[in-house]
Amino acid sequence: MVTRSTTSTDSRHRQIVSIIVPVYNAQKYLRYCLDSIVGQTYRHLQIILVDDGSTDASGSICDEYARTDSRIEVLHRRNGGIAAAQNTGLDAVAGEYIAFCDNDDIMHARNIERLLNALIATQADMAKGRWRQIGVSALSDTKALRDANEAPGELSVIADPLNAYESVFCKSLRILGGKRVEARYFNEANWCRLYRRTIWDGLRFTEGHFAQDIRMAGPLYSRMDSVVDVNEVLYYWLQEPQSVTHSQRTSQFWRDNLYAAAENFMFARNHGVTPYRNYFGLTSSLRDEKNGLGKRPGLTAEEGRMLRKDTGMVHALLRTLKPYQRGLCFLLTLLRRTENLIYDKKIHHME
Repeated sequence: MVTRSTTSTDSRHRQIVSIIVPVYNAQKYLRYCLDSIVGQTYRHLQIILVDDGSTDASGSICDEYARTDSRIEVLHRRNGGIAAAQNTGLDAVAGEYIAFCDNDDIMHARNIERLLNALIATQADMAKGRWRQIGVSALSDTKALRDANEAPGELSVIADPLNAYESVFCKSLRILGGKRVEARYFNEANWCRLYRRTIWDGLRFTEGHFAQDIRMAGPLYSRMDSVVDVNEVLYYWLQEPQSVTHSQRTSQFWRDNLYAAAENFMFARNHGVTPYRNYFGLTSSLRDEKNGLGKRPGLTAEEGRMLRKDTGMVHALLRTLKPYQRGLCFLLTLLRRTENLIYDKKIHHME
């Protein structure tokens, strides 16, 4: 059940960009995030805050902001996870364009302005900007982050987004390839993106999973004819070493990532695209699942059965690749795992 609180509905016809913010127990950082959204230079917004059954003051903070800004609509719902919150937001969209923001991240003040200008200028299906990782200490000067005075970034139009998503995912190769290759980099994140609303028609996140964004990547990118990249930092991604993404990982977390990668792997294969990224996702998630279970005092019969099933599934999927594809996928996976060792060390020391 969803309840709404908003101060105005009569201005909806002027709202062009709908920003969806799933909110859950984020009182520590939520105000930083919301200030960056209401302070956007592009003013015609529908700001949808989905309070996913928060047990702290997050819901009250959302209501407080709605009372002072008529563009804000707060949807209070029972806790159902981020996918359910995102779907609730998508169902409430009234704008022609859609953006997402995580409840502890910061949007550059010109995020929507620059992405919308790029989308209109190129007639692409999605615009994406660059982002920067920040530690908690950086939040003390969020105004400087939001208002950083950068010239409009160079635009690059990318055709065949699904192929770009699967093939460009190693940081070192992106650096060596320069601006052209970096522009082709996609990940599963929905933030720092601006979509045409029609791209989401009939699409919703699979609820009840950690890896809802991975499952959405293939179906979403396959609908797009082109994407425009804006070479400009427009989003600040807060890094917390104790978050689920970085440290609170369980065998259930890795198994969910494994099956999400399997779905995308098969999706790419069915669309004639070599699933380089999802080869990495499959093999790495299986390895993490094995390592996670191996650290436990004892493996139950059910856990052993599931692990054998998962191993068999991965091997069956990999056999669908031609030898040269498997070889290249393997090499890229080794490179990405090396990069991840450096990345994880950096994140765990970010303050």
